[in-house]
Amino acid sequence: MSAQDERYDVVIVGSGATGGWAAKQLTEAGLRVAVLEAGRKLDPEQDFNEHKRSFEMPFRGRRLGTREQQARQPVQSLCYQCDEYTNHLFVDDTEHPYTTPADRPFHWIRGRHVGGRSIMWARQTYRLSDYDFKATSRDGFGADWPLDYATIAPYYDQVERFIGVSGQAEGLPQLPDGAFLPPMRLTCGEELLKSAIREKFGRALTIGRCAILTKDLNGRPKCHYCGPCSRGCRTGSYYSSPSSSLPAAEATGRLTLIPNAVVSHVEVDDAGKCRSVYYVDRITRQHREVFGSVVVLCASTLESTRIMLNSNSDQHPTGIANSSGVLGHYLMDHVMGGGAAGVLPVLKNTPDTRGTRPNGIYIPRFRNITDRHSKFLRGYGYQGNASVVKWGHAMNVEGFGESFKNEVKDNRPWTISIGGFGEHLPQYDNFCELDKVHTDAWGIPILHISAAYGDNEQKMVDDMADAAEEMLHAAGAEDIEVRRDISVPGLAIHEVGTARMGDDPGSSVLNTWEQAHDVSNLFVMDGSGYPSSACQNPTITFMALATRACEYLVEEFKAARL
Repeated sequence: MSAQDERYDVVIVGSGATGGWAAKQLTEAGLRVAVLEAGRKLDPEQDFNEHKRSFEMPFRGRRLGTREQQARQPVQSLCYQCDEYTNHLFVDDTEHPYTTPADRPFHWIRGRHVGGRSIMWARQTYRLSDYDFKATSRDGFGADWPLDYATIAPYYDQVERFIGVSGQAEGLPQLPDGAFLPPMRLTCGEELLKSAIREKFGRALTIGRCAILTKDLNGRPKCHYCGPCSRGCRTGSYYSSPSSSLPAAEATGRLTLIPNAVVSHVEVDDAGKCRSVYYVDRITRQHREVFGSVVVLCASTLESTRIMLNSNSDQHPTGIANSSGVLGHYLMDHVMGGGAAGVLPVLKNTPDTRGTRPNGIYIPRFRNITDRHSKFLRGYGYQGNASVVKWGHAMNVEGFGESFKNEVKDNRPWTISIGGFGEHLPQYDNFCELDKVHTDAWGIPILHISAAYGDNEQKMVDDMADAAEEMLHAAGAEDIEVRRDISVPGLAIHEVGTARMGDDPGSSVLNTWEQAHDVSNLFVMDGSGYPSSACQNPTITFMALATRACEYLVEEFKAARL
């Protein structure tokens, strides 16, 4: 019997951070699970280039490689991590098109392979707090989440203890501490900034909280600091689903992984409940159907929403689970663009002893915590680093021969840079919908995405720039360059919100367990359910919410209520 002929307890769409986690949790609970992934299964020996030097690459590590490759990835190449080492981990934009209004661009960064963007993610893992979950109760804008921090905290613990998150406890109410592995060290430049902003502004700085092992865990070795994590990790020292949660699911004997399955829609029965997931084989273009008692969408915010919008039927004429009419609306992505960089002359010639640390610093949100800002709602945090320059300064050094080399070697400057990630307020007019004309390479309708930042985000970016400048000045930085150009939505790669959670079925798509209000056997366990974006990197919250949702799913399934 083929995988397509069987009936599974649960069919999961997507194998990334939440898809892999849901597969682990559900199979370990005794359920038979099929995971559909649109792309291929990667071979770390062939696909990961973290140990290769530029001279080992055909184009010496050039940004994207051939002109043909550049022409096929005009959107993906805008991601700072997409280059000759990694471009095969990002989609071919010509095969995966979408449309936007000319005046409202959106840069959709995607990876289609087993593991999804958990292979290329930046691994920063910050919990949300009740400043985020109950933000509306504080400032009156939008809608509160249908849960609070006390409810979700045990599930954060469960995820962190399995995947491994290194970090330093700080005791901040706006950034709850987690179940941390030992923290990585700050550099002396970062220690300088930490002391300066604490003494002058009362602000905190901490080492980044990241899903990278600083000690061995669950059969995975600790990080050996080779550096370029975006190129893959053969040792599995950072969390990705193929190195961690998917193997745990496979070990149960109850997982069927189906790669190269480009899902188009969910089929429903006469009662309007999920019957199966329909897909097109990426290689053969054959159409297939996988049957399951429950469907869980973990394809990423926009892709899960596309599947739902395309799942129209007599029972769901505007897309499955869309009786509220808000499916596709309230699209959000973190706003970037405000920050500053400079040099720290006081540290000139001081050695950098951190090695190739695969992490940076984090300055948690400090706006709208105790005092309300006069110009904007919510807040932002900074990420960045301070490090010594090895040879990039040589272009500004005069001389030739031995004296020139000694001058470059003996006068290495320290640079410091911080950039903000800010909350994007939920607005109904930021949305995605099906494009009525165009399809992708497999004949599936594509998305039309229309989103923009508003006045609140612009004022936030201006404040990011001003505050960054004043903090670098406080640390003694010189030659400060201030950045205040607001980013294009999508480039933070933190898109959320198009199938929002809520207690009211008339204004939300999902309930507090990420279960569709309209369809009891449909769950959406990625970023789609966010009612607001907060300002912290979202993946650990995706996984904590999925943990809670899976616990509920198992209870309901075993009680025959799905």
